[in-house]
Amino acid sequence: MEHHRCPDTGVNIMVPQMPQGLSLATQETIQKLLLNNMLLEYGISDYLLWYYTPMALAFSAHLKPQVTVFDCMDELSAFKDAPQEMKDREAEVMRRSDVVFTGGQSLYEAKAGRHDHLYAFPSSIEYSHFAQARTIGHEPADQAQIPHPRVGFAGVIDERMDLELLDGIARLRPDMHFVMLGPVVKIDPNTLPQRPNIHYLGGKNYKELPAYLAGWDAAILPFAHNESTRFISPTKTPEYLAAGKPVVSTSITDVVRPYGVQRLVRIADTAEEYVQALDAALAIDANDSEWAARRDAFLAGISWDITFRKMCEIIEDRLISRAIEPVGMPAATLNPVATMAVGD
Repeated sequence: MEHHRCPDTGVNIMVPQMPQGLSLATQETIQKLLLNNMLLEYGISDYLLWYYTPMALAFSAHLKPQVTVFDCMDELSAFKDAPQEMKDREAEVMRRSDVVFTGGQSLYEAKAGRHDHLYAFPSSIEYSHFAQARTIGHEPADQAQIPHPRVGFAGVIDERMDLELLDGIARLRPDMHFVMLGPVVKIDPNTLPQRPNIHYLGGKNYKELPAYLAGWDAAILPFAHNESTRFISPTKTPEYLAAGKPVVSTSITDVVRPYGVQRLVRIADTAEEYVQALDAALAIDANDSEWAARRDAFLAGISWDITFRKMCEIIEDRLISRAIEPVGMPAATLNPVATMAVGD
């Protein structure tokens, strides 16, 4: 088991290390043994279980936590190559959970009625981190020579990306340059559109992102409309806005509501609509003090700290309702004997 401690948060992170070629059943057995050994080694007997994926149930179903949380960030069963048992295990982890959080409003609506303690927590931001992009003056070397106007995307490039749309936009606006940051996952890299004004710069770490965003004139969310994007609540939407960038997105439900409705993000689905929206974003939004004021007022009400405090309050209420003393867990700081996040 690989173990490291986050110096900023004090969180202990345990990563199972297993050889290649093991069957799924063998992997799950080993993970169960490693988890049991970790509990014994650290003397952990009172804990919360926090699931990010129902697949983790395979090696943790035997545990007896004070409370179980399912943090349902996506409709994982709709993703490319998702195993068939994903749906069955999700039903089981929801049955076991005391609280279920969803990563967006549309996902909350899809799960409504499936759990008595269901709460929506759309994507939030570490505002101060991305707001650095408003003042950073230096350029990363691999982006510095790309001409302006420069439009960017930062995130995983996978089946959620509308590659045909990206190609169409770049074809219609050869003078506009598109910076694509992120790893290519679950799709053939050979299917990526190749044009002189599309630049794939690969994956970047979290700390590097503000420096890249600082050099963009606008940001895009060119998501496809398919099963894997039906319930997504893209974290990058508020991150782009915190960086001070005008944004254009396809009509993803959790972007349309609230960002499109509040005229914080422009919405477009065809290549022709997209280039018109980008032109308006660059000419109008980027220089509109009223838009900037509304943007910052909206962002002031969301943060991961606010999300965390609200989640802690909900969990504490559930513990109290079950007549369990919420050991060391004030509403503002979740700190029981141990909180184990199992999954991704």
